[in-house]
Amino acid sequence: MSKRSSKGLVVVGILLVVLVAGIFASNIETNYDEPQGGPTFAGTTHDPGLDIYNPDGTLKKNSLPYAVFEEYGFVLIPLALLMFGAMVGGVVISKEEVEE
Repeated sequence: MSKRSSKGLVVVGILLVVLVAGIFASNIETNYDEPQGGPTFAGTTHDPGLDIYNPDGTLKKNSLPYAVFEEYGFVLIPLALLMFGAMVGGVVISKEEVEE
């Protein structure tokens, strides 16, 4: 195994450990076994109860943006790096195929 491939495996291993640690560190006790209704993203005037914002302008704790960015935000960074690496890898592979 070359130095280059071993460095790649180390980076992949670190990202995998961070991703798995982030998933295990999250609190999944708040999840339900059946679908639950949630507020929409519209700041509707016909039903203010559907708004995702509190009167003071902060996100409600049962809204989707709060769950994604506040509760699981630590998982988004490794996933973003993984997706970026996949895009770069796809571009490199396509350039290699064009050159041949």
